[in-house]
Amino acid sequence: MTEAVRAIAAIVHQPMGPFELQEILVEAPKAGELRVAVKAVGICHTDLVFASGQTEMTLPAVFGHEGAGIVEAVGPGVTGFAVGDKVLLTFDSCGHCRRCTEGHPAYCQDFTTRNYSPVRPDGTTALSLDGTPLTGQFFGQSSFASHAISRVGNTVKLAPDADLALFAPLGCGVQTGAGAVLRSLGAGPQDVLVVIGGGAVGLSAVMGGKIAGCKTIILIEPRADRRALGLSMGAHHAIDPAAGETSEAVRAISPLGADHVLDTSGHVGALQSALQMLAPMGTLGLIGVPPAMDATLSVVIAQAITFGHKVMGIIEGDSVPKDFLPQLVSWTQSGELPVGKMVTTYPFAQINKALHEAHEGSTVKPVLVFD
Repeated sequence: MTEAVRAIAAIVHQPMGPFELQEILVEAPKAGELRVAVKAVGICHTDLVFASGQTEMTLPAVFGHEGAGIVEAVGPGVTGFAVGDKVLLTFDSCGHCRRCTEGHPAYCQDFTTRNYSPVRPDGTTALSLDGTPLTGQFFGQSSFASHAISRVGNTVKLAPDADLALFAPLGCGVQTGAGAVLRSLGAGPQDVLVVIGGGAVGLSAVMGGKIAGCKTIILIEPRADRRALGLSMGAHHAIDPAAGETSEAVRAISPLGADHVLDTSGHVGALQSALQMLAPMGTLGLIGVPPAMDATLSVVIAQAITFGHKVMGIIEGDSVPKDFLPQLVSWTQSGELPVGKMVTTYPFAQINKALHEAHEGSTVKPVLVFD
């Protein structure tokens, strides 16, 4: 019988507090679950939103939702996975509601409880600290730890030679940005795409636009180094928002406007300008989480009606992970999705350093690795 194991986890004890490395206990996997020895995990903005106390997530907690590792144990009834398999972890979904069965698991009716809840669907937690149950199961994994419990539905098998540190960000950030362009917006060769924000999600969107063959890809980003990186990853133009009104700069490049504008910044001012960039029947896609959870966007109704504009919320790039993540892996290996250009690795023990450098902007996509 599989026993519980001791693990090292980065725990947040108070809102805005540091991540503290402590020893925890991780239970054996239950039916439909796997226990994964995490070898790499990306840091995503969503981890920081929840760790900051902006939500009702109970602290102390273990976050992390871009895990990649090796299957250490499988629970009863698990098929398709074996001990020793390399795997990629992603968001969780129920698999049987209307949206899941229609091929939209990112919009699962139970998405919130399965990804933001501190416990398993049965109300238990797999993690404990000094004998006290610990909030875990973040995005069905809580992979800021040397071991994580995942479910069959949010685990994707990789090849034995898979580069886990390179592929870890595919599970959320890359999937979200590239998927937003390729799946949610359905961008194509005739389209003008504008991406607001040159972080990991925004740059993934730029790469997605290049794969889609968009005729014009425009990145709006305040940092010169990020603009240069975006140009090297597929953007045709890069605009500094400090140089003037961005909608005018976009229309100087594409007088009819943009078919798709994808915001990854969450900046309300940038979003208001984005509405003025849209071409007839253009779509504004919302990915970036604003600083205030009750932030609002003002839409001129007559303008939206006249030009057929659409505003679309997007989560996880409307991905079907079992299908889309292998495709992202293939594009990464072929060089079509040069994820490595934005990844910086850190030892897991340096999680707070990685967070600091990501916050100040010197790192685009930090990935924590275990020995």
